Amino acid sequence: MFMLDVYMIMIGLLILIIGVLIGVAFLTLFERKVLGYIQVRKGPNKVGLVGILQPFSDAIKLFTKEQTYPNFSNYMSYYFSPVVSFILSLMIWLLIPYYFNLVSFKLGLMFFLAITSMGVYTVMIAGWSSNSNYALLGGLRAVAQTISYEVSLALILMSSIVLIMDFNLLNFSYYQNIIWFLLIMLPLSFCWLSSSLAETNRTPFDFAEGESELVSGFNIEYSSGGFALIFLAEYSSILFMSLLFVLIYLGGFNLSIMFYLKLSFISFLFIWVRGTLPRYRYDKLMYLAWKSYLPVSLNFLLFFLGFKIFLM
Repeated sequence: MFMLDVYMIMIGLLILIIGVLIGVAFLTLFERKVLGYIQVRKGPNKVGLVGILQPFSDAIKLFTKEQTYPNFSNYMSYYFSPVVSFILSLMIWLLIPYYFNLVSFKLGLMFFLAITSMGVYTVMIAGWSSNSNYALLGGLRAVAQTISYEVSLALILMSSIVLIMDFNLLNFSYYQNIIWFLLIMLPLSFCWLSSSLAETNRTPFDFAEGESELVSGFNIEYSSGGFALIFLAEYSSILFMSLLFVLIYLGGFNLSIMFYLKLSFISFLFIWVRGTLPRYRYDKLMYLAWKSYLPVSLNFLLFFLGFKIFLM
């Protein structure tokens, strides 16, 4: 019986990984379509019915291209950093709070913070091991940005943790039956959304991949499979940050179509921001993290701590 349970968990994890990969594939198609309509043009519309097979043809093209690598690169770390990045972005999906079959985390939010912190190393090593000045600059900027916004993410998260006094993601739904946390902590939820944009290196905070000044940033020397893995890791983390926003601020987890619609809407916001806003200046990005979000999140944390003590 015990082995049967283990097999069921393994099959469940395999289905989860396949689901995430298909979700990422269609998120890229969705992004290209939305950006196309924002720029008053058609997106992909040739491969399959209205371009629905485009992500799969892109994947086949990327993985069958020749893998090049720079002569003076540190080959092992250059080769494996996208792989580790992709594995980390899939590991974080273990947190998805299903009621049955999968892994149940009592300390889910701690695991989330640990895995996102690990993601910094892959970007740094990818930039350094490419042995290119552009890649190194992109990697350094990405590391500084990610570490800065992790601080604000953790402090914003602390306010929600203080309210429910638990690290388990499933418990957020129990406390949001009557009112969503979004309405209780509106400024914090906006801070969280923009911090997660910065954490996933998305516009207007895409300094790690600043095409105009860094010719693509830390991933400049990657082609074919390595580039595809970095790309998959980024879009997987976008989907997960959307999921986390829905869990913490928009009513938590329930197995209904509304949950998935909310998740799709937050993912759409990521794309909408990309089509609308220009890139920030780098010093403004840092000021935003340390001079705006840090004081706001600390004040809210103190407020909710006082609130909790008062209620007790």
